[in-house]
Amino acid sequence: MDRRRFHLATLTIAIAGALAVWLVSTNLFPYHSLNHDEGVYLQQAAMLLEGKLTLTPPVEGVFRPWFFVESEGFYPKYNPVPAGMFALGELLGGYRLALPAIAAGILAGVAGVVSEVFDRRTGLLAAVFVLASPLFLLDTATFLPYAPTTLLNLAFAYGYLRADRTGDWRWAAAAGAAIGLAFFARPYTAVLFATPFVAHALWTLAWDWRTAIPRQAATAALGLVGVGLTLAYNAAVTGSPLTFPYEAFAPLDGLGFGHRELLNHGVEYTPGLAAEANWNVLATFVDRWIAGGIVGAALGIAGLAVAARRGLDARQATLAAVGVSVPVGNLYFWGNYNLLGDLDAAGDGLIASLGPYYHFDLLVPTAAFGAVAALAAFDAISEALQARLDRRTALAALAAITLVSTLVLGGITAGGAAAPVERNVDVTDTYELTYAPFEPEPPANAVVLTPTPYGPWLNHPFQALRNDPGYDGRTVYAMADRPFAIADAFPDRDLYRFGFRGVWDPLGDSPEAARLQRVQERTGETVTLNASVGLPERVTSATVTVETDDGTAHYVPRETGDELQFRLVIGDTVRAVGLLEAGSEEQPAIDGREAVDVTVFADDGVGGFEYRLSVPVEAEGGQVRALTPRVEYCFDAQACGGAATYVPEESPDGVFVRTELRATNETQEP
Repeated sequence: MDRRRFHLATLTIAIAGALAVWLVSTNLFPYHSLNHDEGVYLQQAAMLLEGKLTLTPPVEGVFRPWFFVESEGFYPKYNPVPAGMFALGELLGGYRLALPAIAAGILAGVAGVVSEVFDRRTGLLAAVFVLASPLFLLDTATFLPYAPTTLLNLAFAYGYLRADRTGDWRWAAAAGAAIGLAFFARPYTAVLFATPFVAHALWTLAWDWRTAIPRQAATAALGLVGVGLTLAYNAAVTGSPLTFPYEAFAPLDGLGFGHRELLNHGVEYTPGLAAEANWNVLATFVDRWIAGGIVGAALGIAGLAVAARRGLDARQATLAAVGVSVPVGNLYFWGNYNLLGDLDAAGDGLIASLGPYYHFDLLVPTAAFGAVAALAAFDAISEALQARLDRRTALAALAAITLVSTLVLGGITAGGAAAPVERNVDVTDTYELTYAPFEPEPPANAVVLTPTPYGPWLNHPFQALRNDPGYDGRTVYAMADRPFAIADAFPDRDLYRFGFRGVWDPLGDSPEAARLQRVQERTGETVTLNASVGLPERVTSATVTVETDDGTAHYVPRETGDELQFRLVIGDTVRAVGLLEAGSEEQPAIDGREAVDVTVFADDGVGGFEYRLSVPVEAEGGQVRALTPRVEYCFDAQACGGAATYVPEESPDGVFVRTELRATNETQEP
């Protein structure tokens, strides 16, 4: 195949891959994936675009993004190279534009590297195999670092091999720059990929050091620049060149055996556990994440045998060795154990949705030697048919065999990919319901208080709700823990509260509904909450409980109808108007900033249900500030506590909540 046709074919494959990844990204992951690291990289990308390495929030305790280290401000636990690549897409019109560009670059890189090691036909078919791999299509369509790092590794490999063949030190320098950036992106990933090439470089130096040393020196020098940049970045954000940001975040979340721990999750990572976990990861990789599944893996092994029979040269051996260095090196990294979730539960963990992404580089040698085997088989069959049939019949038979083989491999690939795709479709369907209140766009000039289902983090799980680095974008997002401090920090913005019904379990079709509630603030000597809740016909009685940090008061309605109306007057104390006291308790007092919690229990004879209203209150200097209450409808009293947000559109007949806050100095009967 001549050079022009090869370049045209490579361009065609690259464009096809770019379009495929764009479609997957926009249709399967419009709100991002189950892996919440996407939000980390996109937040970091936005910071880089504004020239910032750290965030300085305007309010303490409510603006910490997921996987950010708290220091003098916040910085991400990841190195900035992948985020920088995503930021380039934003410069061109949108972050997602980076993904098809990375996809096209990977496919072109595979074609180039494999053609350097074998020939152009093999390079093109290897690129097709990578394009058809579910691991490539799904992971390159997300804002995760594995595909960008593979792109840099491929740029290194191509430059290195080209320099090795031509002796051109410029290609060698490009190779060094690429692997330096790959190291800056993901140091261990780069080391595992580069190790066979380092061995090859040492071999060339031993064989003919006078010829090899100029280009190897260029590669090493530029590679060390990348190492230097990494250490300089470490020093800038962590204070020490030898302390990586991920280590500052969680000192035991690193390489090695023994006790490994990330946040509240830890394990004794033994060599035995590493072997078991990585065997499962590799089995999954072979089963459903490469083109042709187990048949594709068999082709890769057969291709290695074919290459060995033909006489495996040092360059081919180097590429084959990547297929050893990546899985062996990953034994030392406990992330592969975490990727699997529960080892005893099939289809558990992130691997079920996004595949064995720590082994993304393994696609390259698998596809390369798979292409060797496929073309060897094609050539053997072609020769056999031409020896027995006339040319026209032989070509027809060869075309039929090729078509059937392609359909078989395609069917196996599609069958393996079906479960992960369906899993991600289900997640996206749930995300679509959850983010519906923010469509077609979030409220302008607003601050949105978000729930924290995983603890005190932003963007975990709400990756799509991210702040601009200067906290001055169209919408600002904050944890709901300090509403008054947030309101004071943004006096010119409208305040909203985001909530949803159900626990956060997108794979279990939960949440099932969401609400964006406008939050009003009222200030006066007293603040009155007018409340009205629905009591369906099945309700036989109701009780109202008012609670502050100081104490609790109980009330009952004067009569039970289809609607219960009452009024809370909040001053130095809280008292209910329009209800009968059920005991002799004193009125609960208000002291400083706290929440006034109101529970309406409706007894329907079969367990009942509850309305819960939580009013943020601040009493100071004879003045009371109050915010619109957070409202829950709990059809099961045990489901309350943040997971039962009242959503008017989803409420059954007879169930409703209406509230109104007023600043007033006198109280009237409702």
